[in-house]
This record gives sequence, structure tokens and C-alpha cells, in this order.
Amino acid sequence: MGNFKVKESHKLPRKQRKINEKKELIEIEEKIKDPEVFLKDETITQFKQLPLSSFTLKGLAQAHYVEMTDIQRKSIPYALAGKDILGAAKTGSGKTLAFILPILENLYRIKWSQVDGVGAIVISPTRELALQIFEVLRKVGKFHSFSAGLLIGGKDLKVEQQRVSKMNILICTPGRLLQHMDQTADFNCDNIQMLVLDEADRILDFGFQKTLNAIVNFMPKDRQTLLFSATQTKSVKDLARLSLENPEYVAVHEKEKYSTPKSLVQKYLICELNEKLNILYSFIKTHLKSKILVFLSSCKQVRYVYEAFCKLHPGVPLYCLHGKQKQNKRIAIFDQFCRKTAVCLFATDIAARGLDFPSVDWVVQVDCPEDCDTYIHRVGRTARYNSTGQALLFLLPSEVKFASLLTEKKVPIEEIKINPKKNTSIQQQLVGICSKYPEIKYLGQKAFISYMRSIYLQSNKEVFDVQQLPAEKFSESLGLPGAPKIKFIKKSGEKNKSRQANGQISKELMNAIKDSDTEEQEEEKEKKIKPKTKIDKLFNKKSNVLEHYNKLIEEDGKAEESDDDDFLTIKRYDHDLDSDAENEANTKVTLPPEEITKKKLMKLKEKELKSRGTGTKFKFDDEGNAVPLYTLESLAEYEEKNDIGEQQKIYLEKNTEELQKEDVIDKQTQKEKLKAKRLIKKLKRTGQDEFMDEPTVVLGGASDEDEYSGEDDEGEDDGFNSEEYSGEDQDEMEYEESSSKKRKSNDNVDNDDEEPKESSKKQKLNVDDISLKDQEELALKLLGM
Repeated sequence: MGNFKVKESHKLPRKQRKINEKKELIEIEEKIKDPEVFLKDETITQFKQLPLSSFTLKGLAQAHYVEMTDIQRKSIPYALAGKDILGAAKTGSGKTLAFILPILENLYRIKWSQVDGVGAIVISPTRELALQIFEVLRKVGKFHSFSAGLLIGGKDLKVEQQRVSKMNILICTPGRLLQHMDQTADFNCDNIQMLVLDEADRILDFGFQKTLNAIVNFMPKDRQTLLFSATQTKSVKDLARLSLENPEYVAVHEKEKYSTPKSLVQKYLICELNEKLNILYSFIKTHLKSKILVFLSSCKQVRYVYEAFCKLHPGVPLYCLHGKQKQNKRIAIFDQFCRKTAVCLFATDIAARGLDFPSVDWVVQVDCPEDCDTYIHRVGRTARYNSTGQALLFLLPSEVKFASLLTEKKVPIEEIKINPKKNTSIQQQLVGICSKYPEIKYLGQKAFISYMRSIYLQSNKEVFDVQQLPAEKFSESLGLPGAPKIKFIKKSGEKNKSRQANGQISKELMNAIKDSDTEEQEEEKEKKIKPKTKIDKLFNKKSNVLEHYNKLIEEDGKAEESDDDDFLTIKRYDHDLDSDAENEANTKVTLPPEEITKKKLMKLKEKELKSRGTGTKFKFDDEGNAVPLYTLESLAEYEEKNDIGEQQKIYLEKNTEELQKEDVIDKQTQKEKLKAKRLIKKLKRTGQDEFMDEPTVVLGGASDEDEYSGEDDEGEDDGFNSEEYSGEDQDEMEYEESSSKKRKSNDNVDNDDEEPKESSKKQKLNVDDISLKDQEELALKLLGM
């Protein structure tokens, strides 16, 4: 926001000043009634010869505006008279002053003040152009007392809402203006006197159609409207939307031979898509002392080219300007590019309209513009006013027709050819950059997709044909390992063909789908009954396809007897292999269903991996050349190289005897352990646990004491041979041993308070020592017989 205050150079009484202002206004009103007087008089070439106020003339003098351009001399008299204007002139011809001066003069004559609110609105398609118009307004109108505001995106909305209702002149973009009209309560446009559209053909385009219609609905119809652009529209619908009444069409250069400035030299060259970046880099390297503006079709392309070229260090400062940047950064880049003399700026069409870059030497269009009007606006960034400039356009072989369209549009352009000696290739360097910096590789993939999409969406299909673009070569030129998948280009038929070529869908299945579709159509025609739900449709279609496909499989099985039992086929496809490896990979491996196991599947995978050959890992040097880091040798090569087979034989021969001896010793110790466990179990069975009160470890087999005879040992050996002894029996033995210990501990706990007694096992009768008769008598007594 800014305020324009009157700065009087002479000191006069207030009454005298008002008297002088009234006289000045009366003279101006009389002169502007007949604008034809100024148009017919060819001697009027300076601003001071026009009926302008002293405040405006002072501002023009301080800003060093003296001579008028053609568009200013022919449009300002009509605008001062209050007529609607359609102004068309070449780029750099001074259209900004042609509507700034009428705004200041018309509001000054009706004595517009802050109480009256907004009196004039200027709409610009881009923020940079709006900022440029605002700077011109500040210079020229600084002696007026009007307040002016800049409404663009990227700034604080709340701060603007507090001040916008107090502004007299607004310079804004369409989206931000409509946002204030909807969200700012005290913002009122009912008293608008003038509406100006700079770059009117762009604002009236389809992109701003809804926004502009909404803005016009907020404004009164009895206003003055000014439209200015290098390529003006004459559409009756557009003029009716803006409620123009008998507008004056001011086309200064309509009758001239060329629609571009005479001092502009324009050339074009024909190159392949994969050579664009090489030519661009070579061009920058050969013009290090020039100010270059490079246009690309999308923001992602601008970001990728900027980041990649910064890594290449061409020897000149590089900048990028696109719509995804924040407003402060965009302003800073715009200012830095304007100040420097040797610099290169990569930009989208955001910098194509209206921006006044001082002393630009070259405008390079790497991507072909969408139409001739866009081309005219792009090249208009150079050769502005009386300066000179040059323009270069890259065209693909499929886009050559665009050159003929330019000649029909009165654009003088000639073909040039590249000097092959000065053209350097940067493809290998870009490969190294993409491999080293994943973020740049990601930008390259997005740039590839955005460029292909921009070509696909162009309306002029005679010039832009996405099917003729070499996608693989283009991706390689960007340093990418492969072309990203592009879904929006492939149609349904093309998708099926590509899948069929890649082996994803077989020919039989494609035919099955077609046949199933025809069968379904016939059935629906006969029955005239549609399935109830989408699920029914899906299952009906799938069932028909599968039945037909199963029939085809059965027919194939009858034709080939060797494939009767086939169940699984493994085939490698879509890989670049050597001749031998490729033959092995293309061979089918078949297995009957009975013999399929996990182990065999693993073996099949191993065979497939062996057929691929050994892998290699690369690293890239500073120049982007691939250098193998190491190579993987096969097992057979490694064994032959190091004689591993003979070493293994020697090792096995030496250690076989030692292993056998160790095995004999292990078996003997295991046998002795088993015998000791059997002895312990036998003692427990006979009730002789008194020998086991203290823990003992038996390692030498059975004990040599007199209590245990050799017969017992032999009997035990017959039942528990060490070689036939199983783990289950061992577990049972350990379980019985642990249970006996638990019983003993429980007995000891119960008898803690009593006197120590003999063990319960000693009190028990030994069943083996009692005769048979004694046993019978004891049993009868117990039964009470």
C-alpha cells in the first residue's frame, strides 16, 4: 500500500491554489471534448502538449517520460474523453502509461477522495506484471493525493482487508480481487469509475473466465473500460461480457508489415527432442556475457533444468522463475535478473507477458509455444521500445509447421543450423548427476511427464503429436535410467496392445475377452434383462472369460501331448540378456502337479538366477562416465581361480580319521552314562535308597561291591542296550527319579517336630525275603479271614 501526496514547489495561499486548480480543470475539460483535434495534429508528440494536470506533468518529468509512443498518442485522448478503448500494440510500446495517465486525470477532474472509496481497478494476469504497473503508478502519480494499493497473492490477507476499503486505485490479480469481494465486508465497488484489463486477451481467456465474470457482476455497468494487449481480442462475446459501449479500437501497428518489433532478429532451428538440452547448454557456454531469458513449458521442467545446470557450472549466474515459488522469492529473482548484465533466467510463461526486463539480449524458447500469440509475447521481452534483441526457437521435426504459422502471422523468422563443433553433449554428466542426487532424478521424472502431458493437451494436433515423440531417447537425455510410465497418453486399445507385446496379456485371453463381450451383448439383446448390480455384471463377465479361456487351454493340451500334465510355467521376459543367457531364459520349465514342492520351486528360481549371469556395480566419475566398482564372480570361476577343490580334498582326508576317533570316544562315554542311570533306577526299585542319601556320580559302569552280582548287570544290559536306548525311556527314568526325591523331601518336612526315625523304606518288609506261605498267611490276617 502507498499514498500519493501533493508536494507543492511554490508557496501560495490556499485560496489562490484552489482558484488556479479550478481554472486548470476548466481548460482541461474544454480541450478533451474533441479528442480528434489531438489525433489529427501530427506535431503533438510530447506529454506536455496533452491536456494534463500540473501534478501529472511533474511526475512524468521526474520519471523522465517526455516523448509519447504511438499507442499513447492515439489512445490517451480517447481515454481522457471517457470512451471505452480496445488498445493493441507491439510489446514494449508503452501501453502501461496509456492507461495510468487517464486513471489519474479522470479521478483528479472529478475530485475523487478517500471518502469515495475505490475509483479505478487495474487487473493483471500475473503478480510480477501487477507489481511493475504499481511501480509505474508510484513514479508518475506521486504528486497526486490518491491512495493506491497492490492486491496480489502471497501477502497477508488480513492486513489488506484493513486498508483496501480506503484505497482509491487498486492494482490486482483476478483471484485476489475476487477473494476480497467475497470475504472483505466493507469492500465496495459500486462507485467504480474505470476498469482496466492489461493483457486483456489472457484475462478474457478460458482460464480466467469464471473469475472475471464474477468480478464484473460486482461492478456497475456505467463505467469506463480500457482493454490493452499486444494481441487484442475482437470477440463480440468478450465485449458483451464487459458491457463495452461503442469502444474505440486503437491498433497502432495493424497496418505494418510485421507484428513484432523491427529491431528484433528472430531465428529457429530444427533438432531432435533428445538434443535440446545439449544445444541449450552449448548456447549458454558460448554466450557467457549475454543476458539470456529461457522459456520452458512447465514449472517442473524449469526446476529440473535449473538444478541440473547449476551442478554443471556453465560459468554464468543462473536463476529460475515459476508459479510454484513464494512471492518474496519471485520478487527477489525478478529484481536480481533486472540488475545484472550477464545472467540466464529459466522461466515459464509467467514471465512472457508485460514484464519489462531491461536490456535482454536473447530470448530462447526451448519448448514450442502453444500458439503464435504466446510466441509474440515471449519474444517481446527483448527489443523493447528502441533497443535491439534476438530470439531463438527450438522446433522438433514434427513441429516444423509452426514456422509457417508464424509467417502467416506477420512474424519474420528464418532457419539456422547448429555448428557441430561447438555442440557438446552433457548426457553422461546428467546421468551422473541423477545417480548422485536422487532429488534431481525425481525432478527429471516429473519434468518428463509434465512435458509429455503439455504436448498431449495441445489443441493444435497438426503441430503437436505426442505419438511421434521419442520417449526413450528423451528420458535418456534427461539422465534417467528409463522412461516413466505415462497413463494419460495410452488409450484403451493402445494399453491392451502394449500389454500384449510385453507378455502381460496373452492373445488367447484378449480374444476370450472380445468373444465374451459379444456373447454378453447377444444374451442381453435376447433377454433384454440387465444384471441387478455391478457385482453381477462383474461375475457374469469373468465367468464367461474363464470358461472360454479354459477351453482354449484344453485345446492346446490336446494339440501338444508333452504339455498334458503341465501345471506351472516359468518364463523370463522383457530383459536384455546375452545371446546364451537369453536362450536359456526363454526356455519354459514345466512340472506336473504331483512333483511340485517348495524345494523344486527354489531350484527353479536358482536356475533362473544363474541364467541371468553375474551382476556388476558401477560408480560415476565427475564427467559422468560409468566405472565398474567390482564384479561378482561365479562359484565355478572362484573355485578354478583359487584351487578350492583340491584344498577341500586334503582337508577332508586329514580330518576324517580324527573325527572317527572322536566318534568312538563319544559313544563310549554315552554308554557309561546310560549304565549309571540304570543302576540308580535298580537301587530305587529294590528299596535301597540309603546308599543314595549323598549325591554320587557313577562313571565306570556298575559298582564292584558284593551286593550287586553280575547276574543283575547282565539282566539290565539285556533290557537297556546303549545303542537301542531311546530318548523316551530316558525321559521316563528322569521323571521317576525326580518324583522319588519329592516324596523323600515331603516325608522330611512332615517329621520335622518328631524325633528322627529310621527311613520308611527300611521299615518296609522286603517282599523277596518272605516265603510264599508267609505271604498267604499275612494276606488272610489282613482280610480278617
